[in-house]
Amino acid sequence: MKALMKFLPALLIFSTFNYILSAQDSMGPPPGGQPQVQQKSDLIIPISTKNISLVLRVNSRDGRVYQAYFGKKLDNTDNLAQMRDAGHLAYATFGTDNLFEPAIRATHNDGNPSLELKYADWMFSSPIGGGGEGFILNKIILKDPQYPFEVTICFKAYPEEDIIEQWVEIKHNEKKPLTIFNYASSMLHFDAEEYWLSQFHGDWAEEMRMQESELTAGIKILDSKLGTRAHMYQTPVFMLSLNGKSDENSGEVMAGTLGWSGNFRFLFEVDEKGSLRVISGINPFASEYTLEPGKVFKTPSMIFTYSATGKGQASRNLHRWAIKYGILDGTGSRLTLLNNWEATYFDFNEKKLTDILDNTKKMGLDLFLLDDGWFANKYPRNNDRAGLGDWQENKTKLPNGLGYLVKEADNKGVKFGIWIEPEMVNPKSELYENHPDWILKLPNRPENYFRNQLVLDLTNPEVQEFVYNVVDGMLTVNPGIAFIKWDCNRMMTNTYSVYLKDKQSHIYIDYVNSLYSVLERLRQKYPHLPVMLCSGGGGRVDYGALRYFTEFWASDNTDPLERIYIQWGYSYFFPAVAVCNHITSWGNQSLKFKTDVAMMGKMGYDIRVDELTEKELEFSQNAILNYKRLSDIIWHGDLYRLVSPYEENRAVLMYVNNAKDKAVLFGYVLNARYGETFNRVKLQGLDPARTYNIREINMSGEIRWGMGMSESGRSYTGDYLMKIGLTIGSATPLTSTVYEISE
Repeated sequence: MKALMKFLPALLIFSTFNYILSAQDSMGPPPGGQPQVQQKSDLIIPISTKNISLVLRVNSRDGRVYQAYFGKKLDNTDNLAQMRDAGHLAYATFGTDNLFEPAIRATHNDGNPSLELKYADWMFSSPIGGGGEGFILNKIILKDPQYPFEVTICFKAYPEEDIIEQWVEIKHNEKKPLTIFNYASSMLHFDAEEYWLSQFHGDWAEEMRMQESELTAGIKILDSKLGTRAHMYQTPVFMLSLNGKSDENSGEVMAGTLGWSGNFRFLFEVDEKGSLRVISGINPFASEYTLEPGKVFKTPSMIFTYSATGKGQASRNLHRWAIKYGILDGTGSRLTLLNNWEATYFDFNEKKLTDILDNTKKMGLDLFLLDDGWFANKYPRNNDRAGLGDWQENKTKLPNGLGYLVKEADNKGVKFGIWIEPEMVNPKSELYENHPDWILKLPNRPENYFRNQLVLDLTNPEVQEFVYNVVDGMLTVNPGIAFIKWDCNRMMTNTYSVYLKDKQSHIYIDYVNSLYSVLERLRQKYPHLPVMLCSGGGGRVDYGALRYFTEFWASDNTDPLERIYIQWGYSYFFPAVAVCNHITSWGNQSLKFKTDVAMMGKMGYDIRVDELTEKELEFSQNAILNYKRLSDIIWHGDLYRLVSPYEENRAVLMYVNNAKDKAVLFGYVLNARYGETFNRVKLQGLDPARTYNIREINMSGEIRWGMGMSESGRSYTGDYLMKIGLTIGSATPLTSTVYEISE
């Protein structure tokens, strides 16, 4: 009763404005306080977290919704209604008086190409979840006064994580289908003196290369048109610094990422007054969409945060959110595995594989992962030119089937996992012969191959059923399979869907939604099965897919020097628990350096264990024990990037647990000039009043691998470590150190 009395003023105000709250929404004030009633009747809608405010304003004169503010948390939003300038349109349309890039464009049944969206309603829910956790959902409904066309702008605000998730839902009730041409997930506005954009791009084996540039007048676009493996060249993430460049610990920065596994677009437009609008969502290129009456077109989520204290805090916000909400079982543990790919490639049999099972156990690892090459009989999968799509065990390689290997793994005390690529097909396969209409390809042009394969048409319900049954059938027959690596090795080219007929522009959108439908169905039956998201390396890394996957393969490039840069790039947006880093034969660095680099995320192995020396085997066994003891700090702790490889010839970072009584620090020397010395590194995230012991791990006997004098065995206060720091680095290139820091 007391809680109800507390909220009565808010409910009375809602009654005054004739708002209708949906039955499922909890009764309570919106985030940031009570709805604000102004003399001019402008309505203020605050979307707030612990440290961020995004404020919308309904202008009483024109009925439109404007973004009035986005930035550091406002204690009171009343004064925003008194500003002479209403702000920038929160979701600008095309065809009326908007002179710049629109968020949405549509053509009505009568051929009218214009939209006008005015405020109609606002619904919100109180925090969902207890103990300060959960999210607050706001829905702002806009309607066209001339047509039965409606757009709902949806915001999920996560107060504790300082994350806002935004999407829109579009529907209409015109007599016939209409066409939507643009359908952004979000439109955000900024007014600053300068804008600096950090983007992340690359190619196969060179993912997540970071580049920063100033945005000037005009438009800059980051996008993808690849369909599948859509992030091969551009990753759907960015950081935007305001009023000058930000660094790890200072400056205003907004970090954003789109939860979508297909074509995306981020458009940055600086107008003649120096204002910036950022439009994010599905790439509308070649993707005009026919929307049936009464159907809802829901865009993917734009996930973003704001930090007034630099990029490091923005990353930690995203990590905390992702661990709890963005990644499947993000708060849980992960399996440390041995993959057979570099040990055997396609050339293996049961004897080779059972020997690797022995090595998995000998190393102290949790799981053996059988990679590509285990399937197909008419066209055996002995290379990447045949067999893809024929998902039966190869009788020559595996005469006793997968069940035998699963049982052998169990007998040896390890788990068994397997690689699949169910969205693809080789032309040399039974699937291709039996179902040519299931394949995306132009009917009157030559087939175009990449990795000797084509893409299956997931928009077709029969293909969806096939892909589901590939996975479900394998798991039903072999319930002991404990891990899956789901690959996707090519993009869409020469694309045409027999199933879609005259709606070919739907393919890029319907494919992704169909993939999610299959994954959703599988997760209903297998809710916690660990599955690695892979796409020719890091070609499908986003929070749209990661809600179905426990981790992702960051890159096929496992050279540890290159991986420092690749993993550094991913760290801005994705937590360590999701980033798979393997020790392999790539690179000529020491086994210690490779191990230390892989340990900064979700560590695994892809090596020939039999070729390790006795000392290397002992080192690896001890390193695995260290990793298992410290992995929870790495996976779920707060990340602090201390020295960037983009700024020095070394990289230093650390993870600190929530209790601040344990931390793990990683230092890597990339190169060193003659006579070069490195400054001491000031640590972060510790409690200044506590005393910490420093212990170096991953050492091999008395050899220090060239890292100079160790700080191991010493004790310092947190205040000392954060103001004076530690000596990390030496004159020897490609060396590393790992410190376990304990109260």
